[in-house]
Amino acid sequence: MNRSMFLLPALGLVLAFVAQPLLADVYQTPEAFVSENGGRVDAPQSLWINAGTKGAIQTILGRNYPTLRIKYWQSADATLWVLEDIGKDEFITLGFVIRKQSIESSRVLIFRESRGWEIKFPSFAQRFAGARLTDQLLLDRRVDGITGASLSVQAYERMARLALFLDKTVHAQNQ
Repeated sequence: MNRSMFLLPALGLVLAFVAQPLLADVYQTPEAFVSENGGRVDAPQSLWINAGTKGAIQTILGRNYPTLRIKYWQSADATLWVLEDIGKDEFITLGFVIRKQSIESSRVLIFRESRGWEIKFPSFAQRFAGARLTDQLLLDRRVDGITGASLSVQAYERMARLALFLDKTVHAQNQ
């Protein structure tokens, strides 16, 4: 009796942690997103985070970026970004197409949170279309949130700002 009282909760905890990655909703793979938007999946480029970009990225995210380089793809006059940020507890993966320093399109690729899934709809992504980055590293417009999805909306907005900043950085380096 005592052993089963211990094993059942322990088994429940193990299953909760093991099953969590299986709960990811994949709406489009990053490879399919890149391919669909004219990028060559096998030809990513890298933007190295240096002292000049580190401070701006920290301002946008509120923390340091977890890696020293960020992959991106170029397609004609656009850059494609697949970025991840934490919503409440888990990563959300988004894809952005940036053209002429403006968000042409974006979409949720992989959603792992238990709440805030409303950001997956194209009607929400459309709120970011045409957005630009101000000199203060903010979006040039207010994006209306979704009740009950505040943390997911905030993660989406941070990644939109980051994609715009990274695009601007790539273009500055190429000139």
